[in-house]
Amino acid sequence: MKRILQYLFEHKTLSREAAKEALVNIGRGIYNEHEVTAFMTVYLMRSITIDELQGFRDALLELCVKADLAAYDAIDIVGTGGDGKNTFNISTLACFIVAGAGQKVTKHGNYGASSISGASNVMEQMGYVFSNNTDKLKKELEAANICFLHAPLFHPALKTVGPIRKNLAMRTFFNMLGPMANPANPAYQLVGVYNLEMARIYNYLLQLGGKPFTIIHSLDGYDEISLTSDTKVITHEGERVMTPEQLGKRMVMTEDISGGDTVEEAAAIFKKILNREGSWAQNAVVLANAAMALHCTGKYDSYDAAYDAAVESLESGKAWKGLEQLIGLQQ
Repeated sequence: MKRILQYLFEHKTLSREAAKEALVNIGRGIYNEHEVTAFMTVYLMRSITIDELQGFRDALLELCVKADLAAYDAIDIVGTGGDGKNTFNISTLACFIVAGAGQKVTKHGNYGASSISGASNVMEQMGYVFSNNTDKLKKELEAANICFLHAPLFHPALKTVGPIRKNLAMRTFFNMLGPMANPANPAYQLVGVYNLEMARIYNYLLQLGGKPFTIIHSLDGYDEISLTSDTKVITHEGERVMTPEQLGKRMVMTEDISGGDTVEEAAAIFKKILNREGSWAQNAVVLANAAMALHCTGKYDSYDAAYDAAVESLESGKAWKGLEQLIGLQQ
């Protein structure tokens, strides 16, 4: 690691192969925590290159525990995190609305590193039992249209760096890797990113993957559709800017989408929204993200048709029933 760090400190960048080797060795516990912290800090001080990001992704996928769920034609809805906005768990809520609309979801997530409540925090609070047992995940998909893949159980490298990320409490390149390393290899992806530079990198990498995708970035800095500002929407067909009125029928205020100060508060907000007791602003934001995910699959004629399906899923109670069914299987 000393040799790698010296190379990076000279303002040089790693090849795809060298980046892969470095992260494989991190995942195997070859370097100590101080070396790994120094390595991660390099990428807090400069932008990551596409070759480096591809190499890191290659490493995660090589090391990961595979989840053979390709037959389910599923989607993942995931943000890179690291936007520092402390919203409630919008992406995870959107997953349940999408599942309630009949679309299978293989949600990949982790504990919050730079936020109070990540997807894994809130799922754990709901009573979900993390597992990398494919048979369990298949049963969940068949019964509730959704399963959850807790990243550290599938990615040894993430488990190794978890405490370091938590101590740094800052956005690292692992935020960028999460959405690209879903071990279920979903057929569709809705990815939220925290800045336009990352949107461009993801656009390049996802184009190479050849699968339908949508990248979203709220222009005031959120890694999801926040409805607090216009949103950049990028697909394989091109990019456009959409207004809050187009996406969620209304604009909302920053304070409307706060995630609370504890995991318990975040979980209470989560249950309230899914059980049709959320505020109009909370509902609008979750529905917009769910609608964009449904539209990404190509199974709806228009965004508005996808939005109507999301509304029906939430208001009919199907989204809430999906959560109940999923948690019921944990007993």
